[in-house]
Amino acid sequence: MLEKRIKAEAFAELIEDHTTLAVCGFTLMGACEDILKAIESRYKETKKPEQLTLVHAAGHSNRKHGIEHLAHKGLVGRIIGAHWGLAPKWSNLISTNEVEAHCLSQGQLTHLFRDMAGGKPGTYSKVGLGTFLDPRLEGGCVNEKAQEKESFVELIQIKEEEYLFYNQIPIDVCILRGTTADEFGNITMEDEALKLETLSIAQATKRFGGKVAVQVKNFVKRGTLPARQVVIPGTCVDYIVVTEDAESNHRQTSGSFYNPSYTGDVKEPSIRMEEQPFNARKVIGRRAIQELFDGAVVNLGTGIPGDTVGPVCDEEGVLENIHLTVESGVIGGVPLGGVDFGIARSPDAILDHPSQFDYYIGRGVDVTFMGGAEFDHQGNVNVSKFGPVTTGCGGFIDITQNAHKVVFCSTFTASGLKVSYDNKELKIDQEGKVQKFVDQVQQVTFSGEYAKKKNQDVVLVTERAVFQLTKEGLLLTEIAPGMDIETDIVAHMGFRPNISEGLKQMDQRLFHPEPMGLKKEILANTL
Repeated sequence: MLEKRIKAEAFAELIEDHTTLAVCGFTLMGACEDILKAIESRYKETKKPEQLTLVHAAGHSNRKHGIEHLAHKGLVGRIIGAHWGLAPKWSNLISTNEVEAHCLSQGQLTHLFRDMAGGKPGTYSKVGLGTFLDPRLEGGCVNEKAQEKESFVELIQIKEEEYLFYNQIPIDVCILRGTTADEFGNITMEDEALKLETLSIAQATKRFGGKVAVQVKNFVKRGTLPARQVVIPGTCVDYIVVTEDAESNHRQTSGSFYNPSYTGDVKEPSIRMEEQPFNARKVIGRRAIQELFDGAVVNLGTGIPGDTVGPVCDEEGVLENIHLTVESGVIGGVPLGGVDFGIARSPDAILDHPSQFDYYIGRGVDVTFMGGAEFDHQGNVNVSKFGPVTTGCGGFIDITQNAHKVVFCSTFTASGLKVSYDNKELKIDQEGKVQKFVDQVQQVTFSGEYAKKKNQDVVLVTERAVFQLTKEGLLLTEIAPGMDIETDIVAHMGFRPNISEGLKQMDQRLFHPEPMGLKKEILANTL
């Protein structure tokens, strides 16, 4: 039996120029800090390796660690990923054309790894049609350097229907993480908060004759690991790196070294979500949950949805009547946000990443709550590019194109908006400097036209107005008490919306700090 245990520095020496390197993580969950730091140190000292292709599905950083260690001009020549919102160094390299950048959707990347593992030349899906992933728009090429190359995405037809084909990306080396390895390389993940797509990446790498390295905390004798707990078999593992500083380099999450509640091994006796302050964000969250119904399977995006929807549901007593899920594979429990987005306290189940997207793309989500940066008259939404800065789409496209109902949650304007409430009326004390309702979005992350063709239920909630997507475009259906349509709504939009003949006033209870008493109403709703 070959000796598989190796030091991180020795493994870094094995990575050659122009290698395609795949990593697996979600924020800092799954981050192989020992190995990533070793690659970074070698490059700083020797300028080797150079011109790597870096492939990753989810956003894999906490603004400082994870793939930020590889964000050096020359070390990586091409990056293929889904999200860089928590990777500022990468956002800068992409926006300044120091690296060739391709943004593909998170769900399709997880499925691509799995399909490559099975010997397929790529994966196909309707996900991405009409968005910037569509080669008729950008084909996922998100900067000038990438636009000079060929897209990884093709438009194809199957049985006279349009699909996008995501071409294979042969992997030379992958870096994965587990908790315990035995001498043969069998890997368990008992302390990991997420399973992610580790097995799919390992198998895909072996399919192309590549090398698989796994960072772990524990190293034990072969045959001592329970077979059912093995997530990656030793047949797929070439190198084992045992961390020498688990506290710093093998944290369960960015915010925690280890919490058994995150794996579901311990169930907390009473879980209450932190009550949110009464402000515009909470008003938006309150109006958003009025779209819920008893038993709804829910997905929460980051930002206003992640910060407010769960706590407001808890405050209104309906948290136990819905099923919260996270794209990373988590079902149930209380989802976390910020740099620990992707996990939950006391979850009911933790699926592998590709399987969760099977469920999402298979229309398992009843209602998804998502943020938005720009909206136009046709119902297009941009969350992936702001001026020169590309943050990427993450799993946004996979989820929003397939959820039965999409509820976008956003302030009406941005940058400096200040509001107050007087006698259950909204007052704009200071208008935001940035208009979010524009004539045409900078990048199409959600296609209004595609949603219309599917007769998808799309609602847009702000602190002062509610819109519905119709065949004719955005329709203003509700307005907050105290607001004037012309001076407070239309004057701050890049287009004039259609206005409902039955325009309603937003529920006055939204604008009062006391709980609204929504449980009975929500439980009476239907999809």
